[in-house]
Amino acid sequence: MQETGLRNPGNGIETSGLNTTGTVFYNLGSNRLYEEALARREARLSTHGALVAETGQHTGRSPKDKFIVRDADTEESVWWENNGAMERARFEALYEDFRRHAADRDLFVQDLVAGADPENALPTRVVTEYAWHSLFIRNLLIRPSRAALSGFVPKMTVIDLPSFRADPARHGTRSETVIAMDLSRMIVLIGGTAYAGEMKKSVFTALNHILPARGVMPMHCSANAGREGDVAVFFGLSGTGKTTLSADAARTLIGDDEHGWGPEGVFNFEGGCYAKTIRLSQEAEPEIFSTTRRFGTVLENVALDEEGVPDFDDASLTENTRCAYPLDFIPNASATGRAGQPRNIIMLTADAFGVMPPIAKLTPAQAMYHFLSGYTAKVAGTERDVKEPEATFSTCFGAPFMPRHPSVYGNLLRDLIARHGVDCWLVNTGWTGGAYGTGTRMPIKVTRRLLAAALDGSLGAAEMRTDPHFGFAVPVAVPGVDSTILDPRATWADKAAYDTQASRLVGMFVENFGKFEAHVDAEVLRASPLIREAAE
Repeated sequence: MQETGLRNPGNGIETSGLNTTGTVFYNLGSNRLYEEALARREARLSTHGALVAETGQHTGRSPKDKFIVRDADTEESVWWENNGAMERARFEALYEDFRRHAADRDLFVQDLVAGADPENALPTRVVTEYAWHSLFIRNLLIRPSRAALSGFVPKMTVIDLPSFRADPARHGTRSETVIAMDLSRMIVLIGGTAYAGEMKKSVFTALNHILPARGVMPMHCSANAGREGDVAVFFGLSGTGKTTLSADAARTLIGDDEHGWGPEGVFNFEGGCYAKTIRLSQEAEPEIFSTTRRFGTVLENVALDEEGVPDFDDASLTENTRCAYPLDFIPNASATGRAGQPRNIIMLTADAFGVMPPIAKLTPAQAMYHFLSGYTAKVAGTERDVKEPEATFSTCFGAPFMPRHPSVYGNLLRDLIARHGVDCWLVNTGWTGGAYGTGTRMPIKVTRRLLAAALDGSLGAAEMRTDPHFGFAVPVAVPGVDSTILDPRATWADKAAYDTQASRLVGMFVENFGKFEAHVDAEVLRASPLIREAAE
C-alpha cells in the first residue's frame, strides 16, 4: 500500500479495516485535490476557478436507502418509525464487501472535526474514492491544524464509495444504493450514490444521536449574532429563507445549516456552507454568489455555458444545484463557529395557504408545538403532480436526520428556552392576500423589517392581539410596516374564503400532531389549535 500526505503514524486506514493495492492520499489540500480530480476526469473547471462536478443519477439525498444498525445500543434510543433498521449480520456483510471493493482502489482520506465546541467535537475520518468528494467534505467540516493532524484519532469513520453497488438479497437494502450507519462503532458506509451531501448529513445524524444524552440540543438551523453578541437561531425547511435571512451584513454568521446548543451557547457543527444555487443572483445574494467565483469552491450539478461560466438558471440536471465552500469565504463569518446563549429563536414557514401572519410571538409551549410540527408548504410546480398548495410537516425542521424520537429534541428545546429566557417567533415568508395563485409572496422588505424589530427587542414591547386560530400573539402595529399585512384575514378580499382556508390548515396541523400527543404534556396540548377552537 502506497501512502502520501500527513497523518497520525499510528492511525492509517488499516485501523478501519481497509487495505488497498492503490495509493492512499491523506489530508491533501485544495491544490492537490484539484489536480487529482481533474486528472481523473471527475470534474471540470469553471472560468472563475471553481471545481464543477456532476453526481449522475442521484442529485439529492436517498432517505429510503438510509439504515441504522439495530442492536442493543440502539434498540431503545432510535426512533424506528422514522429510521430504517439493518440487522447486524447484514451490516457485517456490507462492511466486508466495502473492504473488498476498496482493496484495489486509490483512496482519499480527510481527518476532520464536526463541532466547533471542543467539549462536544466529533473527530471524523472520511475515506472517499473520488478526489472531489474529498475536497467537498474538507470544505464542509472543520479542518484541524497540521500540527493536530499528526496526533489525530478519529471517533467516527465515513467510507464513501459511489461505484459500490449494494445487493438487496445479501445486504438487506432496498436498492443498489445504501447509506448504512453503525452508531455503536461509529462507522458509516455510503455506496451507489455520488451525491456528496450524504456524507455531511450522516455526520449530522450521528451528532443528533450523541448530543441529546449530554443535554446538548442538535439543531437543523442557521445562526448569527449581532454586534452586542445577541444570538439568533433560524429554523426552517428548504425554501423558507433560512440561509438568506441569516446572511445579514450587519450580523456575524455563525453557520448556515447545523448547530448545537449547549451549556456555553451555540456552536456550528461545520466549517463550511452547502448552499443552493438554483436561480442564484449577485443582486439578491451577493455573499453566496461571490463564493461561486473562487478557487476552492465545489459546484455540484451546476451547468456551465460554452465559456465555462455557471448558469444558475439552468435546472436541466436538477433543481438541487449546490455550492460547497469554506465558511471563511463569507466576509462576516465567525472565526470560531461559537457564540453565546440565544436571545431569539425564529421558526420560518413558507405558508402557501396565506393563513399565517408575517410574524407571531410564541410561548415556550407553542414553540415546542411548532417545532414538533415543522410546517411549511409546497407550491405547484416544485414537485411532480403538485397542482395546488400542499402542507409539509417535517418534525424538528429536519425529520430525515433525527435518529431519536422528536419529543427528545422538543423537550430539550423547551427546557433551554425556559432556562435562558429566549424569545420565540414564527415568521411566515410565504403568501399574503390569498393562497398561492391568488395572493402574493410576502415582501422580503417586510420580513426583514419585522425580523429587525424582533432582534432589537422593540417588537417584544408592541401591542399584541391573539390569533383566533393558533392562539399566538401577533403585533397590531410595527413602525415602517403597513398594519394591514399584519392581519392575514384583512389582506384577503374574500373573508369567508380566508376562514375556510384557515380551518383547513388548522385541521392539517391537528391531524399531523396526533402522533405526538402521547409524548407531550398538557401545556403543549393546550397550544394545539384544535383545543383552542373547541374551547371557543
